[in-house]
Amino acid sequence: MVRRAVIERTGAVLVERMGYALTGWERFRGLMLRKGLPPEEGLLIPDCRSVHTFFMRFPIDLIYLDAERRTVKIVPSKAPCRLSGCLRARSVLETAAGRAAEAGLQEGDRIIFCDISAI
Repeated sequence: MVRRAVIERTGAVLVERMGYALTGWERFRGLMLRKGLPPEEGLLIPDCRSVHTFFMRFPIDLIYLDAERRTVKIVPSKAPCRLSGCLRARSVLETAAGRAAEAGLQEGDRIIFCDISAI
């Protein structure tokens, strides 16, 4: 299932194609060893309060979401080989660096996930 992430307040598309890291291996690997992340793609890691960017080749935006998918923390352009966390978070959406600002995302914004395979 392919999903789109939309900012409820503005209707702006934050991520056109969102992947999921569900298994232990997918969660550990995340975006490691990829050459880059296109601006329209993102990765959602559910049940997650912290991430690392070890073995990554590019910076990413980290968007921490609470249980209602409200943005509780935005970390723009997190460099490779770093750690980040947010105790209030229940999931993390990883996007291309600069994407959160480009889409106008603000803390407190609710993110809606839309199934685009049905569109």
